[in-house]
Amino acid sequence: MSGRQRTLFQTWGPSLVRGAGAGVGSQARSPAVAEAPQEEDDDEVLLVAAYEAERQLDPEDGGFCAAAGAVWIYPTNCPVRDYQLHISRTALFCNTLVCLPTGLGKTFIAAVVMYNFYRWFPSGKVVFMAPTKPLVTQQMEACFHVMGIPQSHMAEMTGSTQAVSRKDIWCSKRVLFLTPQVMVNDLTREACPAARIKCLVVDEAHKALGNYAYCQVVRELVKYTTHFRILALSATPGSDIKAVQQVITNLLIGKIELRSEDSPDILPYSHERRVEKLVVPLGEELGAIQKTYIQILETFASPLIQRNVLMKRDIPNLTKYQVILARDQFRKNPSPNIVGIQQGIIEGEFAICISLYHGYELLQQMGMRSLYFFLSGIMDGTKGMTRARNELGRNEDFMKLYNHLESVFAHVRDPSAIDASAFKKGNKEKNFFYSHPKLKKLEEVIIEHFRSWNAKNTTGKKCLETRVMIFSSFRDSVEEIAEMLLQHQPVIRVMTFVGHASGKNTKGFTQKEQLEVVRQFRDGGYNTLVSTCVGEEGLDIGEVDLIICFDAQKSPIRLIQRMGRTGRRRQGRIVVILSEGREERTYNQSQSNKRNIYKAISGNRQVLHFYQGSPRMVPEKINPELHKMFITHGVYEPEKSRSVQRKSLSSRRD
Repeated sequence: MSGRQRTLFQTWGPSLVRGAGAGVGSQARSPAVAEAPQEEDDDEVLLVAAYEAERQLDPEDGGFCAAAGAVWIYPTNCPVRDYQLHISRTALFCNTLVCLPTGLGKTFIAAVVMYNFYRWFPSGKVVFMAPTKPLVTQQMEACFHVMGIPQSHMAEMTGSTQAVSRKDIWCSKRVLFLTPQVMVNDLTREACPAARIKCLVVDEAHKALGNYAYCQVVRELVKYTTHFRILALSATPGSDIKAVQQVITNLLIGKIELRSEDSPDILPYSHERRVEKLVVPLGEELGAIQKTYIQILETFASPLIQRNVLMKRDIPNLTKYQVILARDQFRKNPSPNIVGIQQGIIEGEFAICISLYHGYELLQQMGMRSLYFFLSGIMDGTKGMTRARNELGRNEDFMKLYNHLESVFAHVRDPSAIDASAFKKGNKEKNFFYSHPKLKKLEEVIIEHFRSWNAKNTTGKKCLETRVMIFSSFRDSVEEIAEMLLQHQPVIRVMTFVGHASGKNTKGFTQKEQLEVVRQFRDGGYNTLVSTCVGEEGLDIGEVDLIICFDAQKSPIRLIQRMGRTGRRRQGRIVVILSEGREERTYNQSQSNKRNIYKAISGNRQVLHFYQGSPRMVPEKINPELHKMFITHGVYEPEKSRSVQRKSLSSRRD
């Protein structure tokens, strides 16, 4: 093809078709085009055919353009990977759940599918849904860079976009990137032209459980039309077989394309990720605290056991989740002997037990400090649990334990008020108290990592700097880990990364602050990021050499998401630090669940039930052929700079 390489998006759109003069139209009608000179190869023929497309739309085919539909385009500006090509082809013709390890091109596949549906349905809409605002922004830019979709044809919509503006955007734009709740609201208000949606991409699709907004979107859409393609993306299909089946059912999935780290077709494109499990004993001090805490649990759980509303009697091995299930069962099927005021008493006992078991899990996984901050929220009234505070305050064993924890940690500032400035200024916590033996082990792993890395890389080049990411599920623990690592500046430059505020007494990061932290971490301002689960999903944080998981989750999803942060461009290492006992058992169960899911999907036995009504979308008489094409794109302009430009142009007109 000639040097003026373009994308189909850059040369063809509804506005151009309507305003096309005789020039291109006459070209399209001329038989000479089919025998174009060699330097103007068949890519140019495709561009000419596109102009004719809109005149040839057949309403019976749902607006499908026969001329554009003769081929499907696959980009060659990135190295062609067979697994991506195969999955893209599958996703064009069947509702597909794509499960690829993080960093292996799920967004690339989505961009290819979206691009082709844009071409095939000139009057249709293509929608990409992501669960958070930062992800929506990131995915819009990523799709631009893959397929060169012009920004004038795309729009981003989140909860901060006014409803009136969204209605206009739905009318004027063709490729929409948004959060699912916005989509639900616009479908309910009939602001969204549902019948014109031809392709729906669902990012982080494992979330499509219960009544999550993704599920609501699909339920609303099928009221208007069943003629749309669904492409679901996730690093993992679900936490267990039951959850995977829910995702399949809720998203109308007809096929799963699953690849694991060991799949032969992705091995050439993935770097080794070494996973190490470090099991840490609780130690004498924490063991003594745990023993006292179990006595307190026995005091408050025993009345529920005696009333036969809490059936499991192994108090040390009960979990918060099991207590919640028992309470739900009590509410559904209360005993006829328990009436009136007794029901209220039992509800109160359940509430205290659920809180205490949450504290028990914090103690085992995170340590004494996290337990103290949780309990102090009850005892100082900030959590509003008046009855629990009164009951606990009357228990001698509890007050003795609480007073002991207070004497150790009362001087530590409230971790719920996470202050980024403390880390920027490099404030150090004096006489840091290691409230769990896992903290000491984590510190050892990180110090050794930086020591060995610096010994191997003596050039001092910024591009050779290493980065570390630490995950912990709770903000209190994130703050504690960061304070510990501040002792090791300037070798370790640490920053925390948390989500939005979860209540009036907690301070979180705004979207702007989150993106700024990610940018500084990617650019080398910090080399260590301590994150809650907000850092697990999707966001492009750059290359990370070491991932440390400070806790274990029963769902394999969390670990898979965390692992995906490393091993993208070079070998990565993942260290999982576990408390001996329950947490280690939880981790082992999680790994077993993961293996069972992969066996169920890849095995011959039909365990999962797929949606049988997946529309072909392409008319039966047409079979689009693969056409590989080099795609070029312009410079991406963030939404804010484009808004400034629009205002500037508007003021000039005035």
